[in-house]
Amino acid sequence: MAAKVVTVAFEGVEARRVDVEVQLTSGQQIFVIVGLADKAVAESRERVRGAFAGLGLSLPGKRIVANLAPADMPKEGTHFDLPIALAVMAAIGVIPQDALDGWAAMGELSLDGRIVPAAGALPAAMAAGAMGLGLICPEASGPEAAWAGGTRILAPRSLVSLINHFRGSQVLSAPSPGPVIEGERGKDLRDVKGQEHAKRALEIAAAGGHNLLFVGPPGSGKSMLAQRLPGLLPPLTSTELLQTSMVHSVAGLIARGALTRARPFRSPHHSASMAALTGGGHKAKPGEVSLAHNGVLFLDELPEFGVQALDSLRGPLETGEVMVARANAHVRYPAKVQLVAAMNPCRCGHGGAGRGYCGKAPRCQRDYQGRVSGPLMDRIDLSVDMPAVTAADLALPPPTEGSAEFAARVARARQLQIERAEALDSPESLNGRAEGAFLDRIVAIDEAGRALLTRAAEAGKISARGWTRVLRLSRTIADLEGADSVRRVHVAEALAHRRSAAPGEDVAPSFGQPVF
Repeated sequence: MAAKVVTVAFEGVEARRVDVEVQLTSGQQIFVIVGLADKAVAESRERVRGAFAGLGLSLPGKRIVANLAPADMPKEGTHFDLPIALAVMAAIGVIPQDALDGWAAMGELSLDGRIVPAAGALPAAMAAGAMGLGLICPEASGPEAAWAGGTRILAPRSLVSLINHFRGSQVLSAPSPGPVIEGERGKDLRDVKGQEHAKRALEIAAAGGHNLLFVGPPGSGKSMLAQRLPGLLPPLTSTELLQTSMVHSVAGLIARGALTRARPFRSPHHSASMAALTGGGHKAKPGEVSLAHNGVLFLDELPEFGVQALDSLRGPLETGEVMVARANAHVRYPAKVQLVAAMNPCRCGHGGAGRGYCGKAPRCQRDYQGRVSGPLMDRIDLSVDMPAVTAADLALPPPTEGSAEFAARVARARQLQIERAEALDSPESLNGRAEGAFLDRIVAIDEAGRALLTRAAEAGKISARGWTRVLRLSRTIADLEGADSVRRVHVAEALAHRRSAAPGEDVAPSFGQPVF
């Protein structure tokens, strides 16, 4: 006797079809799972055996073979428990074999027969719908799977309720999608006194999705400003919400199907490894750069991160995706993030002047800042030197403009970008990711601005990549002003935010002038 149930295996945020085939044959009583299964999948036989015992059922005294096809695709995770159990029950006649036609299944089993949540319900439901199937998933995962739209969802609490549903003695109702959380109100820019130049850079970065670096001594407000960036960003669009939620679903970060329109803000500790930042590990889970997809990745104390970990971000910042290469598979995760970083000018914190003057300057600055590679720095659009906050700054009254006023200007600038992208049929709307012919068409730069940019390039102040990023930044500055064309003043402000010192160049004995 044989039975088959459809399930999925995850490759990044994509769910691939897997057929669970169970066959009962005469011979030694044994339960075997084949098909390139990892240890968690191999242990399913014991969880299935225990769940059956919890229901008062026993496995037949035959040889049971569960084949996970295609056999050359790696299978990982505990969500194979439920489809294996359903195929066994269909094979021994507990449920009709045709009852499983038109359904895929995923979920972990407890030893008392309950079906407990497993990560990946949303992409599994999306894949099932694409195959023309419904999805059977745990009750706790039902609200998450229901976000897949037209896919039929069954979300039983236990194997008993699922058996009763298939036998017709109980009817399971379809779950409703979980709530949409707009997100908590972020911290306000009114809390930051002084640093008007840095606030301007933060506004530009928010408007165009540009990468940003704050450099300054301890207590100058670098982290405060970075933590207030989410309050300037518009909520996720419907498409972005689905994309971001797919990554969070695979990572097991969605609770009871609740999705949030607030853009992700991930702030890993500087001890994070390369796998923690870009993804990987035994099961190739998404890293921080993917968990921040469509949001912000904040790296505080930038030079304290491992050199290899930082350089692993160079590709994702350019392409918007991460490819995790493993011996038997290549896993792709989306990683369109806005990088915001903060660092001190040197290890002692204060640089070459001011309070706490570094007696080792400029060598201390050169060595410390040299831990961040030039190619990574070339991918940062805005770099802001922040002096120490003085007593006079702290004595000032709260600023007249807060996050609400900044966010309104950012929203207007982003709306201009969206309308422009729709008119030109571009998949990318933000200036921070514009490239090629689309970038050439949206940057109508005047002759004076182009001449200034050309002189900067000829003087070696910017690289070829820097040329493109200055154009993007200039377009965003013009959008904040509502200008149709990019003028020289916009190019000049964009160039002022680029780091132009060459690697190894001496640092002047004044605070904040970096060496890259």
